[in-house]
Amino acid sequence: MSLIAIRKRSLTVETVFHEGGPPPAVPLKLAAACAVIRNPYAGRYEPDLLPFMAELRSLGTLLAQELVDTLGRDRVEVYSKAAIVGVNGEMEHGAVWHEAGGWAMRAVLGEPKAMVPAAKAVAATGYRLMVPLHHIHASYVRSHYNSMEIGIQDAPRPDEILFALVMGTGGRVHARLGGLSQDKIAVHDGQR
Repeated sequence: MSLIAIRKRSLTVETVFHEGGPPPAVPLKLAAACAVIRNPYAGRYEPDLLPFMAELRSLGTLLAQELVDTLGRDRVEVYSKAAIVGVNGEMEHGAVWHEAGGWAMRAVLGEPKAMVPAAKAVAATGYRLMVPLHHIHASYVRSHYNSMEIGIQDAPRPDEILFALVMGTGGRVHARLGGLSQDKIAVHDGQR
């Protein structure tokens, strides 16, 4: 029997045309793909979470592919992952997403070089989480530090987990604070 039972999914796309300054040549797009699943370990302690983590790779691939289909694989420049665990679960039930969600994004995007940032929480239904974003090939590209809010109004219920992947097509609109530019990325600039 599968450990993954999806109640609902959502796809949110945010398009940024400007931040009070001149419009960029191409608007920034940020997208979050979410899935709300039953928490197979809600209300009890499970010593071995590795089978759950392994099975979640398929969910990660589904969400990552949805984002790539939405944004275009060659346009993705930032990424992240997140989990919100319902109150009958524990933080470790969300931490399984580090490997499963990160692995899936790397596979679908063609092995980007930077670590995948993350956010997670144990929270009540309707909780909103700010998810940090950074460049897919180097963590230290300052213009690409950003965030996107994720959440679903009726999720996660106490015995559920909301898993999310986030991708975007560029850095902040009007980024102008210097630092490493993406055309100067080298191995020591936050690559794994």
